[in-house]
Amino acid sequence: MALLLVSAGSFGAMAIFARIAYRHGADVHGVLGARFLIAATMLVALMAVTSARWPRGRDLWVLLAMGAVGYVGQSFFYFTALTRIPAGLVAVLFYTYPALVAVCSMVVTRRAPARGTVTAIVLATAGVVLIAGVQWSADAVGIALALAAAVVYTGYIMAGSRLSPQVGSLSSTAVVCLAAAAVYLGACAAHRPALPVDAAGWSGAAATAVLSTVVAIITFFAGLRLLGAAPAAAISTAEPAVTAVLAFLVLGEGLSGLQVAGAAAICVSVLFIVRGQQQPE
Repeated sequence: MALLLVSAGSFGAMAIFARIAYRHGADVHGVLGARFLIAATMLVALMAVTSARWPRGRDLWVLLAMGAVGYVGQSFFYFTALTRIPAGLVAVLFYTYPALVAVCSMVVTRRAPARGTVTAIVLATAGVVLIAGVQWSADAVGIALALAAAVVYTGYIMAGSRLSPQVGSLSSTAVVCLAAAAVYLGACAAHRPALPVDAAGWSGAAATAVLSTVVAIITFFAGLRLLGAAPAAAISTAEPAVTAVLAFLVLGEGLSGLQVAGAAAICVSVLFIVRGQQQPE
């Protein structure tokens, strides 16, 4: 639980760090390229220092696909959707993925998810809707892109839950980030990115790498291994609550009563997950 909440908080802060980088000269390609290049460099160094073993065989190929296809695909669809429809609507559509993960888990395991998990997903989805302040006037392509991001991320989580127990969180994260970095570097060669122009901008870009990538993914893999796919996805819906609160505190954006109610609903959903994990089998 603690690992997944740290992951959700770290991912939730990413939008704030990115906004800082954007204000200081960077564009989307520049932030994403810097994010994965810095993260991959750090993770390779950590692998060397800790003498961690690199994944091999099937696990290696799954992780490479998770990075090059899953992580890259999810971010591409998500950020492209943001150019066509309101951010609130993108968030609501994307955070349908916990329900998709629950359904996929039920199909794969041939076992219905726990009642507490279902309740948590419903509460969390309602909370996301309240936080986002949805505007439903949008084009069909933008909606399809946001839903595609949710579908790709569902596959990412399901693939991660099928890795061998021997694959550590650090090595998993290193391979995913290296694969994503390779794809984004290739994209940067085709489209020259705009990088931050000063220290403040680079601080924001670096924070997306250190906190919102290295810390966030390592803790997510560790929590995923301990709790399973459906509970991990439900807890991850705390991310938009973190984003809303940080935007209010750091960027001075408004925080309405409905957003507060949405954050409370997400917190209650996490409590349902805790209760379900504490009950005997």
